[in-house]
Amino acid sequence: MNPKNVTIYTTPTCHFCHMAKDFFKEKNIAYTEYDVASNLEKRKEMMEKSGQLGVPVIFIGDQMIIGFNKPKIAAALGL
Repeated sequence: MNPKNVTIYTTPTCHFCHMAKDFFKEKNIAYTEYDVASNLEKRKEMMEKSGQLGVPVIFIGDQMIIGFNKPKIAAALGL
């Protein structure tokens, strides 16, 4: 259905992270989630990739999307 790997870096209190995850669930998109509040290694990885601390940081294949940008996410997923 969706050949692209989807990865999302989140924190438990991030409203936009919840919106992004709800959107993926609604569209039956499988994703890998990393909680950067508790996982320091993944926080460091996210900061190295995105250059910032803001979440969500979403990777769809090789494309990085910062924040919950629904049109951009849908386009990257080919929806």
